[in-house]
Amino acid sequence: MQSFAGVDGCRAGWIAVVHEAGKDPHIAVCPQFADLVASLPTDAVIAVDMPIGLPERIGPAGRGPEKLVRAFLAERQSSVFSIPARQAVYALDYRNACEAALSTSEPPRRVSKQAFHIFGKIREIDALLRRDSHLAKRVIEAHPEVAFWRQNGARAMSLPKKIRGRANPAGLAERTALLARSGYSPDFLAQPSPRGAGRDDFLDAAVLALVARRFLAGEAKPFPDPPGRDGFGLPIAIWA
Repeated sequence: MQSFAGVDGCRAGWIAVVHEAGKDPHIAVCPQFADLVASLPTDAVIAVDMPIGLPERIGPAGRGPEKLVRAFLAERQSSVFSIPARQAVYALDYRNACEAALSTSEPPRRVSKQAFHIFGKIREIDALLRRDSHLAKRVIEAHPEVAFWRQNGARAMSLPKKIRGRANPAGLAERTALLARSGYSPDFLAQPSPRGAGRDDFLDAAVLALVARRFLAGEAKPFPDPPGRDGFGLPIAIWA
């Protein structure tokens, strides 16, 4: 079995749920995405909750994958942030990011604070994949709520993971139960989250690993299909 992993951003950097042949799944945490990739088998498929592929301009529909997957998520649509054009993502302060976004979008749009706070992580992945075209073939963009939607029989989760920025125990329990039905053992799911990662980060990484597994099996679908490409040839698609 080829190795695969689901990866989510967290306070400590990145959290991964890793599946390797002959081993139980395990958790890994690394401060840098490149270090995490280096710690995994060289053929591992990685599904990560972070935008891959940055257009030079954003049209009325926004970055294509985000608009497409929001239609599936009902009340969970707000979990899919709108990501601006490359120039804005590479701006290092919020004011400059908004100015760049306004000049590269039609109609002009500023940047949300939530999106701005993940720009550093987007830049990490973007720089790494532009340096290594082979790696870009096995690191795919995914989204936890879209992954839960797919795992839940194409039905959005009924409860939010967070309410006003704080963990929602009922929403986390709903996702834990679904992951248990999807093959994770109760002991694995009951373990405490690593230092620097929340319970939601752990569960998100676990469900993203299932997207990576389906990608390996040829069962995952990209939105859009086929994926778009940015100016560096990186794919623009969310896989589910």
